[in-house]
Amino acid sequence: MAARPAGPRLTGLGSGVLCAAVMFAVACLDLLLFGGSPVVYGVLFLPVSVLTALWVRRGDLLTAPVVVPIGFAVGVLPVAEGDGGILGTVMGLVTALATQAGWLYGGTLLAGVTALVRRATLARRTAAARRTALVRGVRRVGGAGAMRGARERTARGGRTTA
Repeated sequence: MAARPAGPRLTGLGSGVLCAAVMFAVACLDLLLFGGSPVVYGVLFLPVSVLTALWVRRGDLLTAPVVVPIGFAVGVLPVAEGDGGILGTVMGLVTALATQAGWLYGGTLLAGVTALVRRATLARRTAAARRTALVRGVRRVGGAGAMRGARERTARGGRTTA
């Protein structure tokens, strides 16, 4: 049996909060070290997108491509250039999102592809487990009732395959 990849298993909301917090911290560091370089922010967004898709739990896999752009938008606030005030900040945010759309789309695509690959791998494992269970005579994966029924049929001399 293959080992599970290391890392936390976050809910969809948790992965969104993590992505937003990490991207905000990245933007603050970018502002301190590089003067708010949009290229540095965009390049660092790509691995955060992949990690977000890798760390989300199975049931919430399809939320990864949704929360990643939100994390990008939250994180871009410190590096967005605005004149001051609420309207200036909003205008700087909109401008930053428009000019950095390539990084945003690239990170979202990476998160989506990573989530789809994980989903396909999980589906293949589940199908293989079901085939193995059917070969052994168990009608459904897991559950003590199926195993008990297979043992009882075997004890009576009946067939164990479905």
